[in-house]
Amino acid sequence: MRKLLFLDRDGCLIEEPADEQVDSYAKFALLPGVIPALRRCVAAGYELVMVSNQDGLGTPAFPEEAFAGPQRLLLRILASQGVVFREILIDRSLPQEGRDTRKPGTGMLRHWLADDGWSRAASAVVGDRETDMQLAANLGVRGLRIGAQGLDWPAIAHLLCDAPRIAEVERSTRETRVRVRVDLDDAAEPRVATGIGYFDHMLAQLGKHADFALELHCAGDLHVDEHHTVEDCALALGEALRRALGDKRGIGRYGFSPEDLPVRETRPAQSGCTLPMDEALASAAIDLCGRSCFAFAGAFPRERVGELPTELVPHFFRSLCDALGANLHLAVRGDNAHHMVEACFKAVARALRPALRRDGDALPSTKGTL
Repeated sequence: MRKLLFLDRDGCLIEEPADEQVDSYAKFALLPGVIPALRRCVAAGYELVMVSNQDGLGTPAFPEEAFAGPQRLLLRILASQGVVFREILIDRSLPQEGRDTRKPGTGMLRHWLADDGWSRAASAVVGDRETDMQLAANLGVRGLRIGAQGLDWPAIAHLLCDAPRIAEVERSTRETRVRVRVDLDDAAEPRVATGIGYFDHMLAQLGKHADFALELHCAGDLHVDEHHTVEDCALALGEALRRALGDKRGIGRYGFSPEDLPVRETRPAQSGCTLPMDEALASAAIDLCGRSCFAFAGAFPRERVGELPTELVPHFFRSLCDALGANLHLAVRGDNAHHMVEACFKAVARALRPALRRDGDALPSTKGTL
């Protein structure tokens, strides 16, 4: 289905002056990055519709000819770069008139509301004001705010054209409150706070070495023990990863390496990503198949590393698999519990990296679904 991009003008395509009226060439200035961003959107199949409030246009306070020159210049510049509008909709009313044609009203867009030939889910409104975001809600599409209180044009083009795999999950129980945000197509530094220092360090390893942006914050009943915090963080993170993956088209699905280094006699069926940390050696193999399965081989030489009970390490990964829908084989050997636990998290992260990576649009399954 067709996808539409409804664009505000002043403050969105061109800079808005202090008097909020572009009525001379001296006030005309394109927003930074707007041309390459719109070229990307056009190439991605978006049809462009300009929707702008121009207060009192055609009155002595805002003569038609004062508006027309800068408007023609804008359209000519954009057209020279292959950016052409399907439709230009201008409301001339003043706020006190209360007309439904004035944003966020949809009076100018009734024909689009009556048209079922375009996708609401794939379309968007881009503007710099709250009225633009209200217009988006009234149209049933997402709103992207540009400017000091929002995004810049490169970021908007990324959201519209790269289909970034982003998800946010909030999990609240009587025992914990967990908030997780992941972006599988960004490698920002992890930001983690759970109240368990060593656990924070391990979760940061997942984001860092799996190469995705991770924000996770948890307020848990640590006065009871660490179990609820660790388990609920795993469940929330797994759910966020599952949502971000969507229908899983184009992903690698599997994460393993061809080496067959033994971890112990009862090693996993697949050698997976084998990773050393000093004397410790961990091996992980993962399949993002939609089915939960976890197999663990290993024994930690002490009960705790920092404030993290080592018995909760395999429980964390089991809970992660349950929420993510993943098949994970993990094994570890060594003498130092700190090294062993960290090797586990890093090995799983390095196995996740190729499994999460997107290359094309094919679904990696003969079943037609994952």
